[in-house]
Amino acid sequence: MVIVHRRSALRRVGIALAATMSLGAVAAVAPASALPTVTSAAVGSVAAGRPAPPAPSTSTGHGGAVSSVDAEASRIGLEVLRDGGNAADAAVAAAAALGVTEPYSAGIGGGGYFVYFDAATGEITTIDGRETAPAGMESDAFLDPATGQPYSFADAVSSGLSVGVPGTLATWEAAVDEFGTESLRDLLEPSILLATRGFRVDETFRAQTLANKDRFAQFPDTAELFLPDGDAPVVGATFKNLDLAKTLRRIALKGTDVFYGGPIADEIAGVVQDPITTDDATLPAYPGLMTAEDVADYKVLFQDPTYVDYRGLDVYGMAPSSSGGTTVGESLNILENLEPSADDPGKALHLYFEATAHAFADRNAYVGDPAFVDVPTETLLSQEFADARACEIDPEQASPRPVSPGDLSATGCVAAAASDRSDFEGPSTTHLSVVDQWGNAVAYTLTIEQTGGSGMTVPGRGFLLNNELTDFSFVPNPDDPNIVEPGKRPRSSMSPTIVLDGGEVRYVLGSPGGSTIITTVVQILLNRIDLGMTMPEAVAAPRATQRNTVATLAEADFIAEFQDDLAPYGQGLTPTGEIGAAAAIEVDSEGLMTAVAEPVRRGGGTGLVVDLAE
Repeated sequence: MVIVHRRSALRRVGIALAATMSLGAVAAVAPASALPTVTSAAVGSVAAGRPAPPAPSTSTGHGGAVSSVDAEASRIGLEVLRDGGNAADAAVAAAAALGVTEPYSAGIGGGGYFVYFDAATGEITTIDGRETAPAGMESDAFLDPATGQPYSFADAVSSGLSVGVPGTLATWEAAVDEFGTESLRDLLEPSILLATRGFRVDETFRAQTLANKDRFAQFPDTAELFLPDGDAPVVGATFKNLDLAKTLRRIALKGTDVFYGGPIADEIAGVVQDPITTDDATLPAYPGLMTAEDVADYKVLFQDPTYVDYRGLDVYGMAPSSSGGTTVGESLNILENLEPSADDPGKALHLYFEATAHAFADRNAYVGDPAFVDVPTETLLSQEFADARACEIDPEQASPRPVSPGDLSATGCVAAAASDRSDFEGPSTTHLSVVDQWGNAVAYTLTIEQTGGSGMTVPGRGFLLNNELTDFSFVPNPDDPNIVEPGKRPRSSMSPTIVLDGGEVRYVLGSPGGSTIITTVVQILLNRIDLGMTMPEAVAAPRATQRNTVATLAEADFIAEFQDDLAPYGQGLTPTGEIGAAAAIEVDSEGLMTAVAEPVRRGGGTGLVVDLAE
């Protein structure tokens, strides 16, 4: 593979970006005189009245497209495309930027799943960069030895026990080496400049910080970085992360070995084994079992994607250890013969709820890390199995919940015993979608799990550690495919998805949202393919999620619009906050690209194209 270096061009990109820094979809920055003066190691000068460039949630045009929740990340990715980089290059550069501007959702302390379409070969490849359990972590790790009962989820999150071996940086390196045309060193430069010069604090960043203020305050290194002077940075201030800039610069110069095999690995293990809390901390901050050897032994996995045919379109997703591809695929297969229609939105949504409830029953019963569990991926994705599940669905009435998982050997409407395992997967993740001028595409979902991850910052390094191991089941039931085991990857719901039509990219999409990621992706595809919405409409439409739970959670706008339509089917709705924050791209049959991000959710995202349509 030939690696073409464009170091000087990317440096110019980074400098240009640093000169116009702003965060999110905020249209303008208040004059400096209207903003408080903030002084700390983490928060530098106020935004000084620099106007924010336009940050549209949707753009249409040609030459390449990027969509993400963050304006800076989308712009950095777009500049890589403009400079001649491909989709993999742009995705890595944008992901690195998200680690700066979305530090509570992403970063080198976490992991994720990378799906790549190579237009020249027609092949789709995935990288499993999911975090792993330490080699010394057994299935009873989340049981309190004093009581034999599971630790509370709230206590386990902010502890060394929750931290999995990070896979994000290894994912970037693998993606660049396997698919890219740039060097990782060059692709990190814009984010190094972004962390050095800073970004404008918006309402979302401040709100997320305040929501975690009590937790962050108990870890002195986290408090120093994210709570200068004891408070969250104010809206309009410029947030700088000089420690992260130094860390990324060191990685850029020395390679990923300084992270996985050098002092940073020792420091990660030290924090996990002996969490540093304040003298008056109330969190138990249980010590974890990760060693530097665990970090050094981390490997990403290249594997085939999941695949289903839906309405003549080829839908590819992420195979286990993620449950995203199997559960999205099974849900679509169930819907295939039920034929939801825009002519009857109540029935269409009823069928959507029933399809995802049944698919989630099977997810919970059968999906885990395939290195440890015999996951019946082929069966779960077969149309025959989906048809057997679909025949259990009453087209006129909601099923009693929880729904039982399907019998894998059955050919008719036969269900197994009911199962209602709890799912603690955190909602604060992030996703980006990229298509380049050659038709290559990336769907990449990355995370540190909860908002703020474990809450623990590696001292002097500027990044938070994940709490991904709380995605494991806490009770060591041998029949559960998602119990803790040494070296195992916890089950995930991340669902980066690429849809092809006749061998060419049609849709690229994904979302954060914990287990609601799966239903968000299914609902967007339902909206676009079956209900006749445009992609911007499909992303912006109000959402609801049914994951084989008694309650069907729904956004307020969804309840207002569809509650009466769903009532005859016995589908009750329970109010919840925002569901997901999708980033999608559509490419039409003429090659016109539409980059679509959320217009409102999570403060609004940014979809950009290289050349705007006239």
